[in-house]
Amino acid sequence: MSRDFAYCRVSTLDQTTQNQRLEIKAAGFAIEVRRLIEETVSGSVAAKQRSGFMRLMDRLDPGDVLVVTKLDRLGRNAMDVRATVEQLASAGVRVHCLALGGVDLTSPAGKMTMQVIAGVADFERDLLIERTQSGILRAKAAGKQFGRPPALSADERAAVVGRLAEGASIALVAREFKTTRQTIMRVRDACSKLQHSA
Repeated sequence: MSRDFAYCRVSTLDQTTQNQRLEIKAAGFAIEVRRLIEETVSGSVAAKQRSGFMRLMDRLDPGDVLVVTKLDRLGRNAMDVRATVEQLASAGVRVHCLALGGVDLTSPAGKMTMQVIAGVADFERDLLIERTQSGILRAKAAGKQFGRPPALSADERAAVVGRLAEGASIALVAREFKTTRQTIMRVRDACSKLQHSA
């Protein structure tokens, strides 16, 4: 016999799953408390890495129905959602998403919906990559420097080399210039490479 389960997720401790529970109830699902899985975990965490979701997977049997309010409750992105829905479908579990009009994502119509969503997600990802690369090229052309600024100015680096040449220890020079030993060693090594290549 088919059983109804619900999965409700929020990202932070100051959020509550109450609205999701109310939406599921308003859609006509009377989910027993023991079949309602609520979890506080970031949406950036894949479904298979969520402890609550994995407990739910262990409890689901073929023929069961899993209800979610939105697709993003099921995964971190379209690919993760698709993999999760496919895993549930292969286990014989139907997935109902209220935000998509209660469509069963494991049905032919639901699979088509998932393909459209995945296509849109791929398109958005490609656009984001393209915009990011264009922005980087534009910034480089404008002379923008990327990465962390150097810990020491060119004058300070020259002074560090001078102090090391005088025989000062790396730890002492680091204290004098209020920086780390690693920074002083990088300056020393860079100077040494320049001398060897000259």
